[in-house]
Amino acid sequence: MFQHRGQHYEEVNFGSQDLRYGELLSCTFIRCAFANGSLEEIVSSSCRFVECDFRGASLNGSIHTESAFENCIFNGANLFSSKFEQCKMTGSDLTNATLDGITIVQGDWSYTNMRNTRLARQDLRGVKWVEADLTGANLEKADLRDADLTMAVLANVKFQGADVRGAMMEGVDLKTFSMTGLRIDHDQAVLFAISHGAKVGSK
Repeated sequence: MFQHRGQHYEEVNFGSQDLRYGELLSCTFIRCAFANGSLEEIVSSSCRFVECDFRGASLNGSIHTESAFENCIFNGANLFSSKFEQCKMTGSDLTNATLDGITIVQGDWSYTNMRNTRLARQDLRGVKWVEADLTGANLEKADLRDADLTMAVLANVKFQGADVRGAMMEGVDLKTFSMTGLRIDHDQAVLFAISHGAKVGSK
């Protein structure tokens, strides 16, 4: 096990290094490569990763607290049973990443590419997903109460049994997915009716 505190790295290739069980505290990584790397059970706290490459990396069991992953690539990465608490993930691409058993505690996941990801049964309350692309994602029985889905792309999302009460859904195209079995609140019901041509009024 190792610990790095307050370090700054730029364009460093960590892909061939064994980073398992390490601890990163207040470190900054700019355009660094972790592709296909071993980062199982690594812990990061208040770190910043900018335009870093995590393609195919093993991050299963890792824990991240108040860290930022801005415009990073996680294509094909293994995030099984990882935890992201109050993290900033804006602009990152998680296409084909393994997210089974992931824990997401609030945080900002705006502008992320989450196409076809599996987030069924996840507790996603209060997460910010502004303009995120969730096309084809599996959100069955997920708890999205009070999440911010403003302008998010939800085409063909599986919402059976999910709960979005209190979530912000302004600008979402509500005709692009099935609302069968989706728990919604009154305001969302009005938005849904309007999107299907209904005229909502008191008279």
